[in-house]
Amino acid sequence: MCRQAVEAATGTPVTDEVASRRVRLRVGGDELCGASDAAPSRDPAWPVERVSTRGLPWPRLRRVCDFIEDNLNQPLTLLDLSAVVHVSPYHFARLFKERTGVPPHRFVLGRRIARASALLQESQLPIGEVGRLVGFRTPSYFPTAFRRMTGITPSAYRSRWRHQR
Repeated sequence: MCRQAVEAATGTPVTDEVASRRVRLRVGGDELCGASDAAPSRDPAWPVERVSTRGLPWPRLRRVCDFIEDNLNQPLTLLDLSAVVHVSPYHFARLFKERTGVPPHRFVLGRRIARASALLQESQLPIGEVGRLVGFRTPSYFPTAFRRMTGITPSAYRSRWRHQR
């Protein structure tokens, strides 16, 4: 689940082999990828993957992602997230962004929108209730945040999804 969350938040596909050890680095907006360090590519056309030693280690990132998924309906502060991995909030925010490419708040917002999208597809709940279930405190902020992240309103998303089925 954490791997999919990182892929969704960063837009970077992460293979199973890479997910156990590292996230691909983005350098200057270009993604560097290639063979793992265990079996380097002999083909000079494939760039060698750069191993990231920066950012939150994978086990800690996995713990934070699991905590976020389990508590999306609650207010999640930087202090709450940093307490999961036992580092200061400032240090956590810096390490999290180095590893995932997005700040913790944007990552949490993306996970809330993803869960809201699933609820809009699967249920008949009112849109305000869906927003409340995924952790938005006010009913008016949910459609605004949803539209910023997806480009359409929750009601348009729901109707478009129903017409595609």
